[in-house]
Amino acid sequence: MRSRSSVPPFLTSVPWAGSYAAAATLVLLALVPFLVLTTATSLMAPVLLRDLRATPFELQVAIGLSNAGYAFGAVAAADLIQRLPRRRVYFICEIGFIVASVVALSAKGIGQFSTGLILQGLFTGLLLVVALPPLITGRKIGELPTTAAVVSLGLFGMVTLGPLVGGLIGDTGNWRLLFTILTLVAVAGLFVGVLTFRPNEPLNPGASFDWLAMPPALAATALPFFGVAWLTRSTFGSLVFLLPLIAGVLIGVLLVASQYRLKNPLMPVRPISNTLPVAGIAGAMIAGATFTTLIELTEAYLIAEARWSPVRVGALLTAQIVGVAVAALIFRRVLMTRWTPLLALSGLLSIAVGAVILLTLSTSNASVIVPVASVFLGYGAGAGVTPGLFLAGLSVPAVAIGSIFALVELLRSEAAFLIGPVLLHFAEDKGFPAGFHVTTGIVLAITGGGALLLVILYVLGGARPHRPDLENWVGGQVPAYHSPPLAARLRKV
Repeated sequence: MRSRSSVPPFLTSVPWAGSYAAAATLVLLALVPFLVLTTATSLMAPVLLRDLRATPFELQVAIGLSNAGYAFGAVAAADLIQRLPRRRVYFICEIGFIVASVVALSAKGIGQFSTGLILQGLFTGLLLVVALPPLITGRKIGELPTTAAVVSLGLFGMVTLGPLVGGLIGDTGNWRLLFTILTLVAVAGLFVGVLTFRPNEPLNPGASFDWLAMPPALAATALPFFGVAWLTRSTFGSLVFLLPLIAGVLIGVLLVASQYRLKNPLMPVRPISNTLPVAGIAGAMIAGATFTTLIELTEAYLIAEARWSPVRVGALLTAQIVGVAVAALIFRRVLMTRWTPLLALSGLLSIAVGAVILLTLSTSNASVIVPVASVFLGYGAGAGVTPGLFLAGLSVPAVAIGSIFALVELLRSEAAFLIGPVLLHFAEDKGFPAGFHVTTGIVLAITGGGALLLVILYVLGGARPHRPDLENWVGGQVPAYHSPPLAARLRKV
């Protein structure tokens, strides 16, 4: 075995290891590049189709499978860090993302571009589980509220800037410059990681590849995302759409069920099968899906009906960042109090308000209605998803938070990136503007139903708001939230 002294010093020297700013920067640089792309590609799609000589189906497959790669990557990371040090996995993933970005930006055709984009999604999903948990569990308790705000503002702030970035590229046509910038951001992330990421030991060095989780996770992500992409060239009745979608969803359900039953699962489902984490995960899934759908619907409506330029559409939607910032600041204040579950509920209610406002949208009032609705949607995403993520993560011991984040991101990504394209296709089938308003009404019903579901879960579970026990949670073997079982009042548990 190679001794530590034989390892090059630049791989073990971490002069910024104690810096909180460096640790937070590391996380943002690792995740921001792909997160921007997730909401930028729709407005720059015409440019990509032209330059890559691609069909809408081919581009949608690339985008869909990149999102699938992100979801699967989170699960793959949970498996890899059992056997490999996080620091080593981080370097591999960051270098992999840089290579993937170069592959995409140098592409002359859709095949090479798709390969780069899918790998970007895969490596970002890996980086989420590798880089984010140490920022949460490896710092002082007093820094945790700031971390929560950084996660919310940094991650969703970048997502909300995606439409503006996509609009600029859609107008200028210089998408290769965007991918070059994202590559340089990843290079900076690698540099900061070398100086910041502490050497560490694997969680379970003797663990073997998890055959019960990994292949099902791959099928549960790749199959439905491909099926949804097929809608760009077919209808809802197509078997090529229905069979992969149904098979993928069923495999995902079986994956979660099997993880619940296993004694030593890769993703511990049983500890988060109680009221607070279930409500948090459900809220995050619904908030992510409805937020993404309303943004894509608004973009499509303004491009198709109002005939506005991509950059004008993206600029109007940028008001989302105001709502995200407000949500992040509130979350920073309430994380260590008993009000995090109510904050998560307020996120869904805010998205519902945004949907109501968008029901009044027309080409004559769009310049006023879209920014106002965007503020509510941005708040809804920031308040609905990140607090839900923390409700789940703080419901298990700190050592398992990475695996829980993998599960939550798998479920959230499935909801967000599957429901949006399906409802967008439904709206386009009906035609604008009628299709926009009908589909927005459907999204409003889903959001309102989700908020009602959370209230029912809280009431039936008898979950009284309480402060998380962070002092015993950090570095320990106990959860911060002690949540009652689902429907405890009915079962009299």
